[in-house]
Amino acid sequence: MTKAVLFDLDGTLLDTSDDLGAALNHVLKEHGLPTLSKNEYSPAISDGVKALLEVGFKEKLKNYDLATLRQQVLDYYESNIAIHSHCFTGIDKLLQHLHQNGVAVGIVTNKPEFLTFPLLKHIDTLKNIKVVVCGDTLEVAKPNPDPLLLAAEKLGVPASKTFYVGDAERDIAAAKAANMRSIAALWGFIPSLEEAQSWQADLNLNHPTDIISHI
Repeated sequence: MTKAVLFDLDGTLLDTSDDLGAALNHVLKEHGLPTLSKNEYSPAISDGVKALLEVGFKEKLKNYDLATLRQQVLDYYESNIAIHSHCFTGIDKLLQHLHQNGVAVGIVTNKPEFLTFPLLKHIDTLKNIKVVVCGDTLEVAKPNPDPLLLAAEKLGVPASKTFYVGDAERDIAAAKAANMRSIAALWGFIPSLEEAQSWQADLNLNHPTDIISHI
């Protein structure tokens, strides 16, 4: 019996692509470079700011100080953190089902605390989730299993009765290392369907509400 479901944040619970893409495009424009379309930057979002910069600046990235560019993206994003971000379709229904059936819910993200908690305050569907472990809550982050194990401990549930849902390879690797069942969120920011299936998650699901039948 499933006692808890833990979720990644960006690309799993939330579609943050427009806000993160706007931050990247702002920095690209500041440096006189072409902006990107959503289709171009979305697959990189789950891999963090560095990955976004690599997609945006391409071979020219070597001519810039990466730390400076990263801070420029984060500064813009922090100031415009929830202009367009919203839950993926079906998340509301899924969370309602979990709550009604006594299944605990938590968030484990590699997003740092200074961005995660302000973002969650803007999202009504998620702001009542009490257990949130961020990328800098511990000294390690995913794919290390410790953040997932900490979330399960805070919820008071065994790892073996917990699902972890994410849209990146590190999410599935962390779940396996934590002895949790893994779900690849194919509705998220996956690089491709073929690559996502190669992660060998316990379940590959196309829609958030598909999880309901597996609880």
